[in-house]
Amino acid sequence: MPTSPARFRDPRSTEYDFLDSILVRCPRCDRVARVQRQPHSAEPRPFAPRRLVCRSCGLARVWAGRGIGPWSGSSGPAADAYFGVRLWLRRETRHGRLWAYDLAHLDLIRRFAGATLRERAPWYDTGQKLTLVARLPAWVTSAKNRDEVLRGVDRLRRSVLTGS
Repeated sequence: MPTSPARFRDPRSTEYDFLDSILVRCPRCDRVARVQRQPHSAEPRPFAPRRLVCRSCGLARVWAGRGIGPWSGSSGPAADAYFGVRLWLRRETRHGRLWAYDLAHLDLIRRFAGATLRERAPWYDTGQKLTLVARLPAWVTSAKNRDEVLRGVDRLRRSVLTGS
């Protein structure tokens, strides 16, 4: 009995949907820390106040600025845009940089890369032409790199669980 192909439908997520909680490398102890949006802010989502918290060493910083750091283009950010701290979920591969803001973002990349049938959202439904999935680098979307992408995603997930 043949198995049906794994199907992925684009949820129309953008990069901004994953900015509420970002996993970063603590600048003090070099372990997993989190940059979180303050929950009751009246500011627009990307400009809401943030808080950097490390549970390992107790570091806590607050960001309430108006401007965020620059994005680094198709290779992905090397650091978060608020505190300039290096992303935790980042790995260099022979094809390019694989990165994610948090485990939900990483899960989206894993579901997309593992699917044999990928359905993208039509842009004319919402007027939104470039979703996060549509902006993934070509090497991530290529079927010939599927195993390498899934291996990289699994390594990134394990790094959060082990903290190293």
